[in-house]
Amino acid sequence: MTDTQHNKIQREVETGTLSQTAADLQDERLIRSEGLGGAVRAFFGRVRRGDLGQLPVIIGLVVIWAIFTILNPTFLSADNLSNLVQEMTPVGILSLGIVLVLLLGQIDLSVGSVSGLASAVVGVLAVQLGLPYLVAILAGMAVGVAIGLLYGFLFIRFGVPSFVITLAGLLGFVGIQLWILGANGSINIPFQSWFTQFAFAWFLPPWLAYVLVLLAGLGILYGDLSRSRRRHHAGLSSTPLSLTLIKAITLVVVLGFVAWYFSTSRGTGVMFTLFVVLVVLMDFLLMRTRWGRSIYAVGGNVEAARRAGIRVNGVYLSVFMLCSFFAAVGGILQTAYLQSANSQSGTGDVNLDAIAAAVIGGTSLFGGRGRAWSALLGIIVIFSITSGLNLLNLNSAARYVITAIVLLLAVIVDSLSRRSRAAHGQA
Repeated sequence: MTDTQHNKIQREVETGTLSQTAADLQDERLIRSEGLGGAVRAFFGRVRRGDLGQLPVIIGLVVIWAIFTILNPTFLSADNLSNLVQEMTPVGILSLGIVLVLLLGQIDLSVGSVSGLASAVVGVLAVQLGLPYLVAILAGMAVGVAIGLLYGFLFIRFGVPSFVITLAGLLGFVGIQLWILGANGSINIPFQSWFTQFAFAWFLPPWLAYVLVLLAGLGILYGDLSRSRRRHHAGLSSTPLSLTLIKAITLVVVLGFVAWYFSTSRGTGVMFTLFVVLVVLMDFLLMRTRWGRSIYAVGGNVEAARRAGIRVNGVYLSVFMLCSFFAAVGGILQTAYLQSANSQSGTGDVNLDAIAAAVIGGTSLFGGRGRAWSALLGIIVIFSITSGLNLLNLNSAARYVITAIVLLLAVIVDSLSRRSRAAHGQA
């Protein structure tokens, strides 16, 4: 602390104004960040200390979109972006589960296989056995939850590394999927069913999209104001009202523009809207609930979390179950979108894309750092690369190489930021 800052605090003590300052800003060892200007300075301070958050992926996404738009202006057309967000949604939901296990410092290599198995279960029950689609969907989701429960049990009871457990699941569930599908290896889903229409042809009317955008802005405003009120009553500093208003207005303007731009084509897909709702819900649970804080604590230091009274085993179990649940949901939506459950469901690039999206989106491989938004941002990056290269008529070889480079850069940025935080005593 400089002499000027020390003298300022000393004057506040002498005049009695320090007692009116928030409790968490009275300690001279803490950075004082009052008001909108203080919030801005605090943000740049976090960046200098290596706490980058989603900033690198946002910058990278802007660069990728700019390059592809220059090479082919069709890339940013409403039709292309509408197709892009629909295609990426199933894998994006898988990536949302990967974010959760990475926050614990663990990994799940079987999300693709679990999604394929759930797809096969829905196809067999709905088409071959003639059960209602809703019953088949619930059964597919239940399969995902059961698999996650099995993973959690093996991890907690026997201490088997998650890498080994899920690698075995990757192989085993593919076999079960092939056995369920039978000799034909494929089940076609009728296009006229509401199941396929939901994923392929249902789009929000513009007025409903605008209403949801407004509700999102009001939600941000209400959440920040409620949190500020609780902190104020506790004698702690709170987010400036001006910053809260800027966040809410910016969100409404950006999402409103996106909804309008999509409405110039087919509109905002219902399936993509479901994905965004799941991301928002999980981000709320991670950032605003005891369960979410426990995940970050366990991922940061499992022994410290255990000594702090956190039920570590319960956290592991819930996260493995959620990850497999999201894998099943993603597989079910993929079945609806492709109108087929076959032996290729969940195979190929699905696993790699889901894991890469979580890492590229800003989730640390070391655990304890990341947001649910990482899944959304990361999958947009990967499918933007795929869409852009397809428009340029480049083959899969280029896509694999570019995705690998982007993934490697994301890990390097994560490692460097972790090193920077360690140097500042915040790792």
